[in-house]
Amino acid sequence: MEPVIAAVLEANRAFYDAHEARDLDAMQAVWEHSDAVVCVHPGWPILRTWPRVEQSWRQIFAGPGRNQFILTNEAVAVHGDTAWVTLDENLVDSGGTGTVAATNLYVLRDDRWLLVAHHGSPVIAS
Repeated sequence: MEPVIAAVLEANRAFYDAHEARDLDAMQAVWEHSDAVVCVHPGWPILRTWPRVEQSWRQIFAGPGRNQFILTNEAVAVHGDTAWVTLDENLVDSGGTGTVAATNLYVLRDDRWLLVAHHGSPVIAS
């Protein structure tokens, strides 16, 4: 199971690397391109289907902000050809810092783990 978990974590890291680099090609490479994909960015409505999710990344990458992610509290679960990673995205940008609790769902396609769902929810400081 260790190589599988390592592969899922590698796919997950590629997602955040693409986000930090604002690299649309890299972001496209980590997602499955189907009508099954779902993305919930913090504060956004639910986005369904790859074209809508891809457009959201185009908008985010065209915006002024740049994020650095410090990922903590990572946990991986694998069930057959499906895996999910739950974690805290500790964001650092020019506007300050914040934490987003996230879930990333992956499916195994041709020996590659591809993202099919991302859900981020802001954590309210207590």
